[in-house]
Amino acid sequence: MTSHLTHVPAPEGIAASPQYSHVVWGTGRFVAISGQCALDASGAVVGEGDAVAQARQVFANLDRCLAAAGAGFRDVVKLTYFVTDVAHLPAVREARDAHFAGAPLPASSAVQVSALVRPELLVEIEAFALVPEGRPERRPESGAGRPVLRSVGGGESAQ
Repeated sequence: MTSHLTHVPAPEGIAASPQYSHVVWGTGRFVAISGQCALDASGAVVGEGDAVAQARQVFANLDRCLAAAGAGFRDVVKLTYFVTDVAHLPAVREARDAHFAGAPLPASSAVQVSALVRPELLVEIEAFALVPEGRPERRPESGAGRPVLRSVGGGESAQ
């Protein structure tokens, strides 16, 4: 199967980075994943004060969100990292690398912020993915979690 994504680690005149691809493009169904924090299924913080534990939980949450859209990390084209201290980035990269397992890395941005939505959170990550045409969406099982609300024709949906 041919990859549906093209990664350009270093366009002409741009220094290469081993941490991300400068450009990623592809075709397919667009998936946007809201910023994920180190919260478990009940909403409790995982790894308070521990950037490694929080980064692992964030990537586990991203994995679950991607799966809900019929996607995986191989489909991710962009990650945005929000950290309360850039010193947390090595922990984020370690967790990221465990999920990408040698696959081409997506484009990415890292931003140090003064705070996240809760004071005990250290890391938040959002993702954008392109899923190949023909790969079905995973539908939520009956009664599992909140209902999926769809907006059609430009209307707003509320959660």
